Amino acid sequence: MTNQVKFLIDFPSGKDARIIAQSLSPEIQHKIPKSNIIFSVDKKTLEVIITSEDISSLRAACNSYLRWIQTAFAVKKLI
Repeated sequence: MTNQVKFLIDFPSGKDARIIAQSLSPEIQHKIPKSNIIFSVDKKTLEVIITSEDISSLRAACNSYLRWIQTAFAVKKLI
């Protein structure tokens, strides 16, 4: 059974959304086991789709990516 979650995260600007997506691209390339992640940006919205084989892997991937997004945005605000 495949489990999936979709997050739509609005940013103050399209530039912010693109910067955050670009900053997380190395994480996408180093795949979390049993999970597949897709990022896309539309205007000011970052869409994150996480698909996983089981619920525990899905939860772990969600926690990781949401924390990385939060951290990247906090760092971007400081710069």
